[in-house]
Amino acid sequence: MTAKVIVGLSGGVDSSVAALRLLRQGYEVQALFMKNWSERDESGDCVWEADVEDALAVCDKLRIRLRVIDLSAEYRDKVFSDFLREYRRGLTPNPDVLCNQEIKFRAFMDHALALGAERIATGHYARIVKDRVAPGGAAADANRRLLRGADADKDQSYFLCRLGQRQLRRSLFPVGELQKSAVRAAAKKAGLPTHDKKDSVGICFIGARSFRDFLGRHLPPDKGPIMTERGRVVGEHDGVHFYTLGQRRGLGIGGVRGCPQAPWYVVGKNRAHNALIVAQGHDHPALLRRGLRTRDMHWIGAPPDAPRFACTAKTRYRQADQPCTATVEGDGRLRIAFRRPQRAVTPGQYVVLYRDEECLGGGVIDETDGADD
Repeated sequence: MTAKVIVGLSGGVDSSVAALRLLRQGYEVQALFMKNWSERDESGDCVWEADVEDALAVCDKLRIRLRVIDLSAEYRDKVFSDFLREYRRGLTPNPDVLCNQEIKFRAFMDHALALGAERIATGHYARIVKDRVAPGGAAADANRRLLRGADADKDQSYFLCRLGQRQLRRSLFPVGELQKSAVRAAAKKAGLPTHDKKDSVGICFIGARSFRDFLGRHLPPDKGPIMTERGRVVGEHDGVHFYTLGQRRGLGIGGVRGCPQAPWYVVGKNRAHNALIVAQGHDHPALLRRGLRTRDMHWIGAPPDAPRFACTAKTRYRQADQPCTATVEGDGRLRIAFRRPQRAVTPGQYVVLYRDEECLGGGVIDETDGADD
C-alpha cells in the first residue's frame, strides 16, 4: 500500500520541494496550510493571506489536495500567551521553538493523523535517523535521532530541540539532506511558482513590521531609568521588555559627560527598580557569561547516562557551536559550563545541546554565571 503523507505547506519553496520529493518517491501526498495568526497589521494586511495563495498555486501545479486549517486559537493559547508572559517578566523568549513543539508537531500532527495520514512532512532543514535495533527487535521501536540539516547555513535543528520520539517517528524532512541551492534548482526545474520566493525571516506573526511597534500594541509602556553599573542615570527607557542583552540600537543615549565617545550596550535589567543597565564596549565583562542553568529541560531521546558529560551548545540560532560541560542536577535542571565565556547569554532563550551532528535537546535559559563570578 502507498503510505499517505500530509505536508505542512507554508507557501515557501522548502515545503513546496518537500511535497515534490515525496510525490516522486511514490507517497500519496496531500497538503495542509496552517493558519496560525489572524491579526492584521497597521496597513490592514495579514501575513498569511499571500502565503496561502502561493500554497494553492503549488498544489495546483503538483495536482495535490490542499486543506486550510485554522490553528490561530491554539497558537494564541499555547505560543503567543507564553511569548507575552515572558516579555512581561523582562525575558526574551523564542516563540519559534514553542511553535514547533505545540503547533506544527502537536496540533497539526494530530489533525493530519486524524485525516488518515501515516506521517507528516515539513520543509525543515534537519534529518531523522533510526538507532540500530538489537537482534530480534522491531525496527518501528527503534529510537530516532535528530541530526543537523546537511546545509550548515540553513540547519534548523535548533528550532526542533523540543521534539520527542512520537513526533520524530511520524515525521519526514524531505529537504534536510539538500543544500538550499539544490532546493531552489529543483523547484525551478519543476516549474513551482515558489522557486524564487524570498525566505521568511523573523517571528512569523510579526511579518515585515517593526518588532517594537508590534510589542507596543500588546504590552503598555513602562518608563524607567537607563543606568550604568554604578547607578548613574544616563537616559530613560520605555519599558525593559523592549530591550534585550547586547542590544546597541534604539537606546537613545547621547554624549555622557565624563564617559568616552563609545557605543552603549544593554548588559542587564533590574526588574525591582525597573532599570535598564548599560555599559560601553561590545565585549564588556558584564556581557560575558561562563555558564548557565536551565529550566524545563527536554531530551529528544533518553536522558544521558552520566550526570556530567562533554558536548557543544548554542544559546541562540546561528551561533557557532561552543564546547562545554553539562551537568544534570538533582532536580533535572542542567548546568552548563562553557570552555570560553560567551557574550549576551539571554534568559528566556533556549540553549540547545549537540554531540557532533546530533541534537540532544534543549532547555530554557534560566540563570547565568558571570565571567568573574
